[in-house]
Amino acid sequence: MQITRKEVILAEAVEAPQVSAGCVLTGGSWLSKYDNVVVTDAARLDVDHFVPLAEVYDSEQTPWSPARREAYANDQDSPDTLIAVTAASNRSKADKDPAEWLPSDTSYHCAYAATWVATKLRWDLAADEAERQALFGLAEHCPAALVSYEPVP
Repeated sequence: MQITRKEVILAEAVEAPQVSAGCVLTGGSWLSKYDNVVVTDAARLDVDHFVPLAEVYDSEQTPWSPARREAYANDQDSPDTLIAVTAASNRSKADKDPAEWLPSDTSYHCAYAATWVATKLRWDLAADEAERQALFGLAEHCPAALVSYEPVP
């Protein structure tokens, strides 16, 4: 995951960092969408699985192979599966779904809900009743939100 982490951080830079030997990042800036914090030190970022791995395992329609789990864990074919956020916001979210946690930046709630649903649909993951109700509640306040995804074979 270390290579994937750096690739995601580089891809999500608002201002590109300099990359030196050993893929050491210097400078640059990022916007952590969960808490609307601008980060200027890549070491303060975590790369979060938008739908946490524990949630994925609980939501599999049929048991996944190790290869499919690895594909999800490192999915860079969708800009939504992995996201660079502050370490603090990632720790706050942990393995929680939208029934248990929402980003502290309320202006991101609609995009968060749409991305959550798109990621679940992309990977053919189920949602429990509490999660569905939380997402329906968010959707009522997000008439312009668009859920867009490409299914994984």
